[in-house]
Amino acid sequence: MAKLSLRNLGKRFGAVHALRELDLEIANGEFVAILGPSGCGKTTLLRLIAGFERASSGTAYFDDVLQESVDLHVPPERREIGMVFQSYALWPHMSVARNVGYPLRVRSVPKADAHERVAQALAQVGLSEYAERRPSELSGGQRQRVALARCLVMAPRVVLFDEPLANLDMHLRESMMHEFRAFHRTTGATILYVTHDQSEAMAMADRIVVLNEGVLQQIAPPRELYAQPQTKMVAGFVGRGTICPVEITAIDGASCTVMLNGVELTVRCDAPQLGPGSVCLRPEQLRLSSSSLGTLSGTVIESVYRGHVTTVVVALEGMTEMNVLIDTDAMSPAEGDRVNIAVNGGWCIPAN
Repeated sequence: MAKLSLRNLGKRFGAVHALRELDLEIANGEFVAILGPSGCGKTTLLRLIAGFERASSGTAYFDDVLQESVDLHVPPERREIGMVFQSYALWPHMSVARNVGYPLRVRSVPKADAHERVAQALAQVGLSEYAERRPSELSGGQRQRVALARCLVMAPRVVLFDEPLANLDMHLRESMMHEFRAFHRTTGATILYVTHDQSEAMAMADRIVVLNEGVLQQIAPPRELYAQPQTKMVAGFVGRGTICPVEITAIDGASCTVMLNGVELTVRCDAPQLGPGSVCLRPEQLRLSSSSLGTLSGTVIESVYRGHVTTVVVALEGMTEMNVLIDTDAMSPAEGDRVNIAVNGGWCIPAN
């Protein structure tokens, strides 16, 4: 396994900056998810680490050994990485065992050793009895496990996942997330996992990197990322946050007093400044109230039943195009109803 050090790493395609001077340290054995909207630079970052792209600036090190710079490029086959693709990338004419063992044949590993390593890899992903089947005879989840076994068989220093669950249905995604967590526990591999699905990142990663337009927005453990977003982009992208303009009127350590549409609220903060600011409100921090005292008011514009809760979308009174989401297990109001909203929590987004 390896630690990764990315220093001022950037990639341009002509005049387009796909990745802008990124600094990132990933510990040996850490599971890091790369999260962001389409076109934010996630796959470009992965391809730079894998060696499929040349850097326009900066450096990449594996265990303090230079792999990538403007002047040096170690090819992918010498970086000792494993990669799991969205499309599985399996040879349809080969059996499961031959697919898993293909990297060993390319490297001329002796047959006896290769056979043993393939058997061990298939056993680790629970596919020993499928060794002689073809990929077409497997389910989507089983094909993904074949791709995992192909990574395992090479004992890679770093494992890269490029949106591996995008083609699976909801139930298979849940099952494969369990498989990936087990894979990480079993191997202790250093993993970089690219996804646009925040639920995948939150469920599996030790830390999450959020990218937007090629720029690193924040890197933090999932709970910290959700509770303390450092930019408006992260606050809006992660966890259905609503960003509201406020006036910060008082500061008391890790909390501050803000005025939101004439209502005084106490929210969490980290070294804010008095004056204009922004607050992130999560659905679970809001509830419908029968009282108009100390509450926000608005009009229901949508109510969506989700099984365990109903999500109510409310347009705040006096605030143009400012909608908040409220999750409630009580009887939901009808569209067009005027409601009061009590706020219990919130986070003051640092000025940047």
